[in-house]
Amino acid sequence: MRYFEDFQVGDVYDLGSRTVSKEEILDFARQYDPQYFHVDEERAKESIYGGLIASGWHTAAMTMRLACEAIVLQSASMGSPGLDELRWVRPVRPGDTLHARMEILAARASQSKPDRGIVHSQVIVTNQDDDPVLTWKAMGMYRCRPE
Repeated sequence: MRYFEDFQVGDVYDLGSRTVSKEEILDFARQYDPQYFHVDEERAKESIYGGLIASGWHTAAMTMRLACEAIVLQSASMGSPGLDELRWVRPVRPGDTLHARMEILAARASQSKPDRGIVHSQVIVTNQDDDPVLTWKAMGMYRCRPE
């Protein structure tokens, strides 16, 4: 179990990798973001992207899953008050393999609630060519280690 005190400024965590299939791009987009360049392969060829791409929200959701598997589910996480500076840097295409990492930028104990602290981090997701596809800065609340 990882507690607030275990997150140190400068620590970098490998969140793992996953390959994105055309089917999951289509499934996610049909349900949540049915813009033509996410759901229609032929029309997508005529878009500024030149082909089918994943929704940015799908990329964010896949990143969250990686973060959960690598950090959140094995920690004393209490949730998050939000993200800042979410950027979709370049399109994610069918067959891309995404790799995520998280760096701790700051950590401070709560002054009003001594049972927890806030961890500020930056997540960078790259594709198989090591090109960034998504970045965000996040705040996570974590319980302090029990005495």
